[in-house]
Amino acid sequence: MDLGDVRPGGVRPVVVRVPVEPVEAAVEADAVDAAVQAGDVAVRGPLFGVAAQDADDGQRWRVVVAVTRGCPQMARDSLNSLLWFRAKDEAQDKVERRALLAAVAHLESERVDELTVLGTRYRIVRAEEYAGMGPDGIEQPRPTDPEPVTPDWDSGFRDADIDDGLVLDPDAPVTPAQAAERLMLRGMAYAGSQYPDDVLLDSHQAVNTYPDILLLPTTFKIVERTDSGWKSGSGLHASAHDARKTLDFSLTWWEPRRRGLIPLHAGRDVDARTQVAENADSAAGELTACVEAADRLRTGRVNDLEVLGTFYRIGRARRLLRWGPDGPEGPRPSDVNQHAPSRIHPVLDEDGTIHYEDDEGDED
Repeated sequence: MDLGDVRPGGVRPVVVRVPVEPVEAAVEADAVDAAVQAGDVAVRGPLFGVAAQDADDGQRWRVVVAVTRGCPQMARDSLNSLLWFRAKDEAQDKVERRALLAAVAHLESERVDELTVLGTRYRIVRAEEYAGMGPDGIEQPRPTDPEPVTPDWDSGFRDADIDDGLVLDPDAPVTPAQAAERLMLRGMAYAGSQYPDDVLLDSHQAVNTYPDILLLPTTFKIVERTDSGWKSGSGLHASAHDARKTLDFSLTWWEPRRRGLIPLHAGRDVDARTQVAENADSAAGELTACVEAADRLRTGRVNDLEVLGTFYRIGRARRLLRWGPDGPEGPRPSDVNQHAPSRIHPVLDEDGTIHYEDDEGDED
């Protein structure tokens, strides 16, 4: 990854505000410490979401689909669903529903990166996922990262949704540490023989066509240490605690099934804890190891855990979004789509009636 210079033309100034609140000052101190201890950057790759802009939003855009999707088409499918459900549940009349359904039909048949529906402009946006790296590996959660006062270990409960209510404003004031990070990352582009030529070209062009950087909210994920480095072990989470809950579930539910310690067809309520409590599994040694590791996870803010030969860490993942004269960067020509556009919901007519495939053979 190249951190080269950015040509000054077209780059907007970064507005810095001095933190005055004690909590914010502590966050700033944490950021400075992290820059010293985990000052290198490891880039995982692009993520995609959807942003929207109304006529009175000015330069600002609102994130309406979290920037967490693994390819552009996944973000387009999410926009498809957002508009389909809006047509189903919110349209005030046939005219509104017809406009929404026309946009859905467009998304079902073409790779659309931007469209306007009922006065709202929607864009597929692209961000880069990266993490701080130090001598000990990927950066862990910082002491000032939000944590629940009373941790809830129910796997069905989440502390927050990623990018919920997020407004993208390139001129919003930022703290000194955030300003320094934005300026440092302006020239970041892919480099190295492991990238295809078209990926390298798009990356270097984006430095000039989208010269500004916005930092999206910090996220957290499970990573696993391997002989060659670190690999991702989960999706992104809005809090470190949510990532720990996912690891807890993996250790007690998924990992025992993957290892054949619990049958795949066993009910959802059957996990390592229940099996160890009942002493009903012949491979109780490995199950016990999974339970003991999960119990250690619940003792506090545990970010490193080793069990059955695998070293897990709760990693602190960051995301940057490039910004140009017309707003946030969209997908690049070299970005890979994992599947083609297709119909993902039943047919909805302008009256709001859903037509399922089984209805096509009915005489009524």
